[in-house]
Amino acid sequence: MAMPGRRRSFLSPIEKMAVQFSSLFAEASNTLVNMGCSDILMIERELDLVVMTMNRPPANALNTDLISSLLVNLRTFASEPSPPGIVLTGNGDRFFSAGGDIKEVAGIEVATPRLRDFHAWLCELERYPGPVVCAVRGYAVGGAFEFLLHADFVVANHECQVGFPEINHGLLPAVKGMRQAVQMLGRRAAQSLLYWGELIDASKAIEIGAIDEIAETSKVSDRAISVCRQLRGKDKKLFAAIKRSLNLTGLMEDDALDAMTIDDLKEYLGEKASAEARARFLSKTSSKPE
Repeated sequence: MAMPGRRRSFLSPIEKMAVQFSSLFAEASNTLVNMGCSDILMIERELDLVVMTMNRPPANALNTDLISSLLVNLRTFASEPSPPGIVLTGNGDRFFSAGGDIKEVAGIEVATPRLRDFHAWLCELERYPGPVVCAVRGYAVGGAFEFLLHADFVVANHECQVGFPEINHGLLPAVKGMRQAVQMLGRRAAQSLLYWGELIDASKAIEIGAIDEIAETSKVSDRAISVCRQLRGKDKKLFAAIKRSLNLTGLMEDDALDAMTIDDLKEYLGEKASAEARARFLSKTSSKPE
């Protein structure tokens, strides 16, 4: 017999997780601070590395201004002769980002331009020639989860939770994000996340390939910066060519692939750094005894 005054919970761990997220998101939506566009994305730069911090406390929800600011700044960095490495993170330890700001989905007039900018942002992430590393603390769900799927590397804390809760909130993820989920995670894993709308924890996320590495909360940013520096230290033209091949060739015809291969060859064969790397490799192999 149950003790008086106590209720037994029949919720599964996953259901409890969903309830907890819904509660946190409701709290975030009710306490959002109105800030100017210049305040919602903090940018710190040191030489060839940039840290972009989404700053809409407490949930860093993606509204029109934040998405636009992300897009404009990434395009600016991409236009540089030598684009910097990018570390993308969210302010605070509970949310990388709670995804799209539901308040802006009230009407087609507001939702349409935001969705177009969001699609353009995902395209820029995919095409950005330098490394993009996400430093994730807490929730990264919905549209924010799509950021992770388009990044080159993701460092997350143990408390991280990711997923596509949209189907349970009357929403639909971006088509480009859904396609990327299939490509990155496999069809079955993507279907499970999209159909059920349940969140998964860090251990499950790393198991299916949604994140790359787990670190303590206090070390997530430093580790992400370290990884980004290491990737930025690779031959820039070769890194850009490999990334472009991984991200953009799936929908290309064979003739276009052949043309891209030749164009890339022309680019890196003439590079001093590439030539020196080949020379070092040849020197090592020629010195080995037969």
